[in-house]
Amino acid sequence: MTDSRDEPLVLGIETSCDETGVGIVRGTTLLADAIASSVDEHARFGGVVPEVASRAHLEAMVPTIDRALKEAGVSARDLDGIAVTAGPGLAGALLVGVSAAKAYAYALGKPLYGVNHLASHICVDQLEHGALPEPTMALLVSGGHSSLLLSSDITSDVRPMGATIDDAAGEAFDKIARVLNLGFPGGPVIDRYAREGDPAAIAFPRGLTGPRDPAYDFSFSGLKTAVARWIEAKRAAGEEVPVRDVSASFQEAVVDVLTRKAVRACKDEGVDHLMIGGGVAANSRLRALAQERCEAAGIRLRVPRPKLCTDNGAMVAALGAEMVARNRPASSWDLSADSSLPVTDPHVPGHDHSHDHVHEVSKENLYS
Repeated sequence: MTDSRDEPLVLGIETSCDETGVGIVRGTTLLADAIASSVDEHARFGGVVPEVASRAHLEAMVPTIDRALKEAGVSARDLDGIAVTAGPGLAGALLVGVSAAKAYAYALGKPLYGVNHLASHICVDQLEHGALPEPTMALLVSGGHSSLLLSSDITSDVRPMGATIDDAAGEAFDKIARVLNLGFPGGPVIDRYAREGDPAAIAFPRGLTGPRDPAYDFSFSGLKTAVARWIEAKRAAGEEVPVRDVSASFQEAVVDVLTRKAVRACKDEGVDHLMIGGGVAANSRLRALAQERCEAAGIRLRVPRPKLCTDNGAMVAALGAEMVARNRPASSWDLSADSSLPVTDPHVPGHDHSHDHVHEVSKENLYS
């Protein structure tokens, strides 16, 4: 039996949006998942303000790392590597995380791994359900992404099948919640109201589901506009807006399209495992409908617990640990944040500096 202490111990830093996440993983075992969220600071603006998010990351970084190390019961010097989200995400927010990861890796003499945010969302499922089957179809749904990805090797081979062409699903949830005066973020509150509403009350449109439309791409802008106009018409007529029915009908339109296209992609590619991740994966109706349709199609569904679906450092640590376990090259010291890093780059490699001495590293490149 392999001693668990032989498995890579990796700290992961996630700062792609408004949550400072720090996770520590040993192999596929989660030891710590510390999060400092700035969502309350953005609520009055109705959405994430990049500059506010960046400043919040800067203030929260060291305390959150200290909290994660304490929770895991390990010393920073025990680490085998430090992983960080290099992209995609908000440029300023990413830079805070990358700079912090470089500083810790440099000071501790540890290898640095810049990883892809979307690939991390897939890899986090290993912390709950074990090793990912290869291949695995992944449906990632969040405020910034609605993507279908085929992963044959989470560290090196992730192929995009489809993506949103306008508003992502999570973005649509936020905008409709704003129109309904339900606050921010919109996903959880609409999910809550929808449980008491009728999903068939209003026939909202399903975008890009026609016979000539792209099979795996998503569009929620038209749905968002249709729902907003329906609400405006009710108010203009002096009628009360049935918030619960609107929430349920809107939510049903979103999850119907997401699950329909995901199951179709699995069938077309001959893949019998579907993983759902991203913040919207915490939605109760999405989970229920996906389970129903996967069972009918003979597909095994894997969805992490809600806390692991939203942005967190655990997912970054999970992918970093997989990089170490598979002997992938560490990133170079000139690693930079890339707000549009393609998912085809699960990590940003470079020369393997795991055995470099601190004095051999150019300080000119450290903060580039």
